[in-house]
Amino acid sequence: MIVKKYDDIVKLWRSWRVTTEADTDRRLENFRILFAYNSGKIENEAITYSDTREIFENGRVTGYTGNPRTLFELSNQRMCYELLRPKIAAKEPLTIALIKETHGVLTAGTYDERRYAEQGERPGEFKKHDYVTGLAEVGSLPEDVESDLSDLLDELAEYEEKDILKVAAYFHARFEYIHPFADGNGRAGRALLNYYLMIRDHPPLIIYDDDKRAYYDALARYDADEDLEPLRLFLIGQAERTWEKSLERERRRG
Repeated sequence: MIVKKYDDIVKLWRSWRVTTEADTDRRLENFRILFAYNSGKIENEAITYSDTREIFENGRVTGYTGNPRTLFELSNQRMCYELLRPKIAAKEPLTIALIKETHGVLTAGTYDERRYAEQGERPGEFKKHDYVTGLAEVGSLPEDVESDLSDLLDELAEYEEKDILKVAAYFHARFEYIHPFADGNGRAGRALLNYYLMIRDHPPLIIYDDDKRAYYDALARYDADEDLEPLRLFLIGQAERTWEKSLERERRRG
């Protein structure tokens, strides 16, 4: 049943004919705020919905007294949307340059002193040191990152079958497995996951902060034994949660 609902969501998205920047703004007016809030909050508990909304609507937060890094992260989410919006409309393919540019925008001003000054890491540049993540301690060696990502993009370019969401899940799992940057891999990976979906005429989705345990578990299953099915099913569920109200409104109209 959940797959049928996802198919209906894809049909709804395609019926909207999102082909221009104006179309994107109209259909993602609330989505982009909810996506930025949830994607940021997965790794930063200080992020609030009200602050996120103020940043997207006004470009600033009044009376803010928290950690400046949080404001940078929120502003960067808005800038990332502005960066990707015309590229989505033009259906520009995923490239190494776009991956680095997306990461650079999302993490500008957020690297701590240890990463920036001591280790020489920079937003928008592949990691210079070996960082591992997860129970399986995954992560490409720094010298292998670019070739591993190039191989991944070549695989995406060759794919011609119907299950775009499965390919998107594979891309996301492999991206997080490679762990190409010193920091911000999750935020960049979630933004690029949606980018891939949208240039393939599929709806973007929100990975909700309150579902992050299931999200991490699904990624860990791929890391441990390359089992992609838990992540594919998880993303289907998140897509249904993201668009269920829009789908219900459309059904009532019909």
